[in-house]
Amino acid sequence: MRAAALHTAAGALLLSTLTAVPAAGAPAVSPGSPVSPGSPVATGIAERHGTAVAAARAAATGIDFGACPDAEDLPAGIRCGTVTVPLDYAHPDGRQIELTVSRVEATGKDPRAGERPVPRQGALVFNPGGPGGSGLYFPLIGLLPEWKRLGAAYDLVGYDARGVGRSAPLSCEDPGHFFKGPAPAPTHPSEAYKRERVARAKAYARGCAERSGDALRHYHSLNNARDLDVLRAALGEDRLTFMGASYGTYFGALYATLFPSHVRRMVFDAPVDPDPEHIWYRDNLAQSAAFEARWADFRDWVARHDDVYGLGATPDEVQRSYERARDRVAAEPAGGTVGPAQLQGAFLQATYYDDYWPHRAEALSEYLRGRPEQLVAQAGPVREAAAEAENGRAVYTAVECNDAPWPTDWRVWDRDNTRLARVAPFETWDNVWANLPCAYWPAPRQRPADVRTGPGELPPTLILAAERDAAAPYQGALEMHRRLAGSVLVTERDAGTHGIAGGPNRCVDDHLEAYLLEGRLPVRRAACAGRAEPEPRAPAK
Repeated sequence: MRAAALHTAAGALLLSTLTAVPAAGAPAVSPGSPVSPGSPVATGIAERHGTAVAAARAAATGIDFGACPDAEDLPAGIRCGTVTVPLDYAHPDGRQIELTVSRVEATGKDPRAGERPVPRQGALVFNPGGPGGSGLYFPLIGLLPEWKRLGAAYDLVGYDARGVGRSAPLSCEDPGHFFKGPAPAPTHPSEAYKRERVARAKAYARGCAERSGDALRHYHSLNNARDLDVLRAALGEDRLTFMGASYGTYFGALYATLFPSHVRRMVFDAPVDPDPEHIWYRDNLAQSAAFEARWADFRDWVARHDDVYGLGATPDEVQRSYERARDRVAAEPAGGTVGPAQLQGAFLQATYYDDYWPHRAEALSEYLRGRPEQLVAQAGPVREAAAEAENGRAVYTAVECNDAPWPTDWRVWDRDNTRLARVAPFETWDNVWANLPCAYWPAPRQRPADVRTGPGELPPTLILAAERDAAAPYQGALEMHRRLAGSVLVTERDAGTHGIAGGPNRCVDDHLEAYLLEGRLPVRRAACAGRAEPEPRAPAK
């Protein structure tokens, strides 16, 4: 029975995969056309076959959930297991790696109806993005009131994508050397500083290659999408219900393109722009510009609460207060650890999530009054998290560098970002330094997929986006909506928090629940009023 079932599953998976949309990087080939070994077409065929083989094996094996590793510090209610995937899908019998998976089973009880029994709808798989973010803690979200109805119907499943955490982890440098600080963060860097950062980017790229070897080339978004299909099969799901946030929306969209018949429901929260011409160099330029606008939103909010923080009654005055703090930590690092780069990093978080606004404004206000403790606590490095942070940076770099061509001439980066920094100085150059190793990347590059589905190819999907999101500018949501036929876009107006699913906006959550629980979607586009702004918090006297 088991052998016969495995054979049938393998045949069905192979047939459906080979008749799906051609894999990215592999152009379609007419029947009877010659296929050269090692060509993109041949590699694409081999990878599709390898995915089907790996998924069939996973379906037969399943996941043996048990206690989670002690190091993850997860509560007993969460169970963990592993799923095996090929490092290289073109060689499914070659080197294998394990992805760590976490799960909380559906409660089966509706919290809004006297815990009335509700039918289980399968697994809801989540990826938090990054690249490099860990999803192992996702099942804990079922404890929040906003998620209890979803947790009643779905097993909540998180996992670490390849390279992350315990899933064949990547590393590019000694974690003990990861936190370099205090450090400068010039908004208009000198030529000497630029040369120093170019040298550091080259060294970092070499370190990634030296520590990972030939395996480095296999950490990219297409393989993340293929891994997702193997995970689907291992969970025993014929069709996948998936929620991706930020970068998770990109390889979720790749999955929808590669495996449309394997999709049940998909939520894309804070989507990135999937245009192949924008992955990833132009997407990062657009992000830097958007961060400037969101930085202005934060300064405007602080200025409207000048009676609380005393940082200035106009956004320009708040900017000058920030610059005073930046100059001061440049001259004497706060707590010996917080220089301009650490200060900028802390305030960058405020452009992702407006929940940070009161905390950052309070810390800045207190620091300028001679009390640095809060600023040091919020901006200083957490040494205990160095290994996790280094791993996250390594995965981010490897995936984005492997995914697409990048300019290899420093003069292109210098030209484009010098122009951009004239109007968007807040984050432009720090974004350059984060991505510059891709100019000197030693591994082969993928060709970005043309994310696209035609009418009827894919079940309706739900796209959620905040209008003023800086980390994933709103244009990306519009582009994702345009490319996924039958998708519905729900926009949170005049808001900028990065990721809006299951948060404080009841209108957004109603759309999310209606879709995931009942398959109901609004019209092609819908809008929700923005969430309330955070309340100011007065600094200590």
